[in-house]
Amino acid sequence: MEPAKTEEPQKVIFSAIQPSGTITLGNYLGALKNWISLQDEYDCIYALADLHTITVRQDPAAFRRHTLEAYALLLACGIDPKKSLFFIQSHVPTHAQLAWVLDCYTQFGELQRMTQFKDKSAKHPDNINAGLFTYPPLMAADILLYQTDLVPVGVDQKQHLELTRNIAERFNGIYGPTFKLPDAYIPKNGAKIMSLQDPTKKMSKSDENANASIAVLDKPEDIMRKFRRAVTDSEACVRYAEGKDGVNNLMGIYSCVTGKTNAQTEAEFAGKGYGDFKAAVGEAVAEHLRPIRERYADYIRNRDYLEQCWGEGARKAYAISIRTLRKVMKKIGFVPPKPM
Repeated sequence: MEPAKTEEPQKVIFSAIQPSGTITLGNYLGALKNWISLQDEYDCIYALADLHTITVRQDPAAFRRHTLEAYALLLACGIDPKKSLFFIQSHVPTHAQLAWVLDCYTQFGELQRMTQFKDKSAKHPDNINAGLFTYPPLMAADILLYQTDLVPVGVDQKQHLELTRNIAERFNGIYGPTFKLPDAYIPKNGAKIMSLQDPTKKMSKSDENANASIAVLDKPEDIMRKFRRAVTDSEACVRYAEGKDGVNNLMGIYSCVTGKTNAQTEAEFAGKGYGDFKAAVGEAVAEHLRPIRERYADYIRNRDYLEQCWGEGARKAYAISIRTLRKVMKKIGFVPPKPM
C-alpha cells in the first residue's frame, strides 16, 4: 500500500505598500491587481507600511486619514482577510525590533549604495534623516519575519531584495539557519503603467501634474477628462510600435481592464482617430474601477469593521513574527524576557 501523499504547504508571499497619498491606476494594475490574484495560490501576507512613510515628514491628521483610507481601499480592491493576512505595520512591534537588530548586521557601505536613498535625498535635501538611510533593513525585517518565500518586486525594489538576502545570508552564516532566503516573484502579466502626460515616466501619485495620473477613487468624469488630455503623437493611428510611447501606454491600460490583445485593439480602432480611442479607454477604466469605488464607500463608513480587520490582522502577524524574533534574539545571546 502506497503511503498517502501529503500536500506541500503553500509558499509565503509578502508585500507592502505605503499609505501615503493616493493609490493610482498604476499602483492598482501594476501591483494590487496581482495581489488579489495571488490569494488563491499562495499564503499571502500584506501590510500597510506606515513606518516607512515617516522618512518623509507627515501631517499627523492627514497621515492618520491616509492610513485609514488606504486600508479600506485595499479591501475594496479585493484583499480578503479570510484568505490573506493584512495588517498595519506599526501595529506589529516585531518589525521595528528586528529592524534594529538587522541594522547591526548591515554594512554602512551597503546602505550608501542604495539608489533609493540617493534619489530621496536629492528630492528632500532638507530632511536627509537616519531613517531614510536605514530604510532597507526595516524592509528586510518586514520580509524575513515571516520566513517569506517570494516577494513581488518591481525594478526599483530589486536592489532592496538583494540586500535583504545578503543580510539574511550574513546572519545565517554567523548563527546557523535562521532566515529563509526570499526570491523575487515576477508577475506573469505585470503591467507598468506610465504617466498620461509624460509616457516615458512611470505613473506616480507624487506627480505635480494632476492630469498625469488616475486615482483609483477618481470620479468617472475626472477619469474621462484626464484620458482626453493624454499625450499621444501626430500619427493619429492606433497601433503598438516603437516610438509611440503615449499610444502604447494607453493600449496597455486598455488591455489590462478589458483583456483585449494589442491586435484586437488595433482592429477595433482601425480607421478611427485618437479621440475615439481615448474615450473608449477612459470609459473602460471608469467602469473597471466602479465596483471598487462602491465597495470603498461602504468600507469607509464602517469603522468598526475596519478596526476588527486590522486588529485581527495584527494579532495573527504578531503571533507568526514573534517566533522568528525570539529565535533571532536567542541566537544572538539576549537574555529572554519574562512574559508580561
